[in-house]
Amino acid sequence: MATQTKPVLHGYFRSSCSWRVRIAFALKGIEYDQAPVNLIKDGGQQLTEQYKALNPMQQVPAVEIDGITLSQSLAVIQYIDETRPGPRLLPADPKKRAQVRMISDVIASGIQPLQNLYVIQKIGAEKVQWAQHFIDRGFQALEPILKQTAGKYCVGDEISMADICLVPQVYNAERFKVDVGQYPTIKRLNQTLLEIEAFKVSNPSCQPDTPDDLRA
Repeated sequence: MATQTKPVLHGYFRSSCSWRVRIAFALKGIEYDQAPVNLIKDGGQQLTEQYKALNPMQQVPAVEIDGITLSQSLAVIQYIDETRPGPRLLPADPKKRAQVRMISDVIASGIQPLQNLYVIQKIGAEKVQWAQHFIDRGFQALEPILKQTAGKYCVGDEISMADICLVPQVYNAERFKVDVGQYPTIKRLNQTLLEIEAFKVSNPSCQPDTPDDLRA
């Protein structure tokens, strides 16, 4: 059966969207193979015709699973949640589930795309200021939302897709020298999540394609 074949994640060590999928696999205890796609080398391996056949958007990740290929990290995470045992990544309660999707979309649609590699390359010299502006703008909205929804984690006391989206975004914020201390709820949640094994093993510092100088 197709489900007996290990999924293959085509991703990049520092890609937020790839990291989200790695966290989800780790939380669910799913073994998978990685096929690194270097977004910088050779002008960007995601731009090859071979990769375009996997993901026409020429972005990472692309995941081969159960005989299909999925792109878009939130779609992958929800598919994994719906087809694999293990802890739920979306709550059973409809209101909490909607809150998880709302927070995930704020990050995945409202913050991350404005500072991903393709956009930053187009901006040029002002790229750091551009990224800081849009991360701050997003975090200014996310902080009050999380104050209302958070318990131990983003929504209540169970890890969800919202937490999976939050940690890579805070990592990006720190890369672009955003002062995360301005956002105490975001900072607290991130610190809590970074202590969890699934977030540690999926970290960009310890992936097969992590450059030696960035390894922890």
